[in-house]
Formats: sequence, C-alpha cells, structure tokens
Amino acid sequence: MASRALKYYYDLLSQPSRALYILLEQTKIPFEKCPVALRKFENRSSEFVQNINRFGKLPCIIHGDFKLAESIAIFRYLSREFQFDDRWYPKEPSDRARVDEYLEWQHANIRAQCAQFFIYSWITPLLGMEVDQAKVDRLRKNMIDCLDVFEREWLNEGRQPFVAGKELSFADVVAACEIEQPKMTGFDPRVGRPHLAAWMERVRTATNPHYDQAHKILYKYTPKEIETPKGE
Repeated sequence: MASRALKYYYDLLSQPSRALYILLEQTKIPFEKCPVALRKFENRSSEFVQNINRFGKLPCIIHGDFKLAESIAIFRYLSREFQFDDRWYPKEPSDRARVDEYLEWQHANIRAQCAQFFIYSWITPLLGMEVDQAKVDRLRKNMIDCLDVFEREWLNEGRQPFVAGKELSFADVVAACEIEQPKMTGFDPRVGRPHLAAWMERVRTATNPHYDQAHKILYKYTPKEIETPKGE
C-alpha cells in the first residue's frame, strides 16, 4: 500500500500545512508537492472541491485513489501506512496517549486562540474590512492566556523539554507551527515566556533545515522588529 503515489496539497501560510510538510520531509516519506494558493482561493475552485478535497480546505492528501483531509487524521494515517521514526508517534501506549492528548487539546486551545487572533488582526484588514480594536484586544488576551497555560502545563515551566515528555514528537511540530503564526501580526509569543522561547528553538533546531524551509514565507511577512532566522 505504501508504494502508491502520495500527493500532498498544501500552502505554507497554513499552520497545519507546515506541520505536515516538516513531518514528510523529516521522515523522508516520498511525496509529490502540490502547492495550492490560499490567497488566490484556489482551494475553493470547483475543480479542487470536486476532485481533491470536498471540504475545500488545506492540507489534504491523495494516496493512490484514497483522499483524506484534516491534518491530524492525515498524520495518523501516515503513521500506519509508512514506517518512520518512533519518536514522532510512539508505539508505547502511554507515550502515544500523551501525544494524542495534546493533539486533541490543541484544537480548542492553541490552534483556536492563535488562529482567531491572526485571522482577525491580519486577514481582516487585507480583505478591506473594518477591525474592531476592542475585539482585537479580547482575542489577544485569550491567546496570551492560552500561551501561558501552554508554557505552564505542557512544558511544565521549563522542566519538560518537549510537549509530550523528554522526546520530540509530532505534537511539538504542530504546536510550534501554530505559535509561530501570530508573529506576522507583530506579536512575539516568546516575549515574557523564556521556557516557551527555549522550547521553540529546540523544535526548530531538531527539525531543520525543514523547519526554516516551511516558515520561509512566514519569516518574510514578520515585522522586522521581531527576530527571525538570519538570511530569511
């Protein structure tokens, strides 16, 4: 089954697209790169919806004649179809459960709060729509509170090197890609959170050069006052 051609549809401006891109490159799973421009609404074209992903969203895959959407579902599918390093999704039940715990928690927490702030603060003005500053402030506070919980509970205030324990896993890649996104608005999630900042650098170092490749477009749009890797 794993010999079938794997096509990956993505846009690196999308947080979960970056996470799966990093995983695919790190694990050396053979795949065909199929970039889709969200800014041009290519994902909403009738051709895309009818032939690639009926939900009109990214990322998604086509593996042979099998089509699948939703990044976490894709990750779990890849873990079953392909052999890759155990660290990404441990086989030991309690270790795997800890990764799953974060992947489930993040939907309504880190993903929701960072994405909502980014979309309203950065995307809304690009669409020519008026921005309510009170709403921006409320979304920022919700995101800040969530980031503080992440540092305290998932990194154990620096006593735990990675989200699921002592080893890097896909949970770390998912989390880092989400937390990078608000930088484009001028908000640096590392400020005032030394343990989170150190963790982000550990994830980046462990997954480079693919982490920086995936975030190149994000680095480009990040305001200059926020430090990003040199040369990007």
